[in-house]
Order: sequence, then structure tokens, then C-alpha cells
Amino acid sequence: MRYLKITAAALFLAAACVAVWPGTTPAALAPEREARSAPELAGAGPWFNSAPLTLADLQGKVVLVEFWARECINCIHVLPHTRELHDRYAGDGLVVIGVHTPEYDEERDPAALKAAIAQYKIDWPVVADNDYKLWNAYGNRYWPALYLIDRNGKLVYSHFGEGNYQQIEQRVRTLLGKA
Repeated sequence: MRYLKITAAALFLAAACVAVWPGTTPAALAPEREARSAPELAGAGPWFNSAPLTLADLQGKVVLVEFWARECINCIHVLPHTRELHDRYAGDGLVVIGVHTPEYDEERDPAALKAAIAQYKIDWPVVADNDYKLWNAYGNRYWPALYLIDRNGKLVYSHFGEGNYQQIEQRVRTLLGKA
């Protein structure tokens, strides 16, 4: 009986490790789904670094939507990679949009969000999603989460958590016709 308990505990521990290992979330392991229309960006705000944007405004652009929270350490780790993509490909038609969805109540303060945007030197558009309208529209459940939208407004790729930076960049390059 003790052997069975030890074996069950080991299997549980192994499954837990796989579940939290970067790039092994069920969504990351699942085969890609057929592209669907991206959810509209309406219903959240205020916007920082930009007037409110709509998918119609972004038609013909490749869009990287990044869900983040200013106190999320994993989100902060991803920001330099998002900056690299923004700096490298904005001139080629990539638009990065940060969607700040608070994980904690204190993250709802627009002034604190504005200070975080300055602290992290974020110069791409950021929208405050305090009521989780965009979070729910995208069916999101993770911080950070990255979604790529092609030039036709189709949601074509998603990644949750840290890592896969080269794969994300390759997807961006492919969508921009730079592969």
C-alpha cells in the first residue's frame, strides 16, 4: 500500500511540474485552432499613450495584444521582450497594445498605472481593463498573455506566461511578410 501511495505522489508531482513548466500549459500544447475574428477593443479605458483604438483603426496592421498587470513579476519579465518586438517591427506595421487587467485591487488606480507605464518606459498604447471587459472578450485566464492578430483582424496565435520569445518573434515576422 505504501508503494502505491509513493507512486501516486510521484505521478502527481510530475504532473504538477509539467503543468507549470513554461510552454507546457494546456493551451501551449494544444494544436492551433482555426483563426477567428479578434474581439473588439471597446469597453475598456482609459487609454494611455494613444486615443482609444478599434480593430477598424488597426486594419492592415499586425497587432500584438499583451495582457499584463503592473505588480505581476512574470509580466515585468516579459516587458523587455515586448519592447524589442515593438522597437524592431513597429516601422514594419506591428502595433503593440498593452491591456492592463488588475490582478489586485490596488492595481486599479489609473495614476499608479500611468506611473508604471513611465517606470517601465512603455510607449505603446495601453488600455486599463479594470472591469475585465477585454479579458473576458478574449477568454483570457493568464498574466501575462500575448495574442497576435493578423492584418485581416483574425486572432491567429496566443502564448501564456514567459518564454517562447523566438517563436513569438518568428510569428510576428511571418505575419509581417519578413520570414
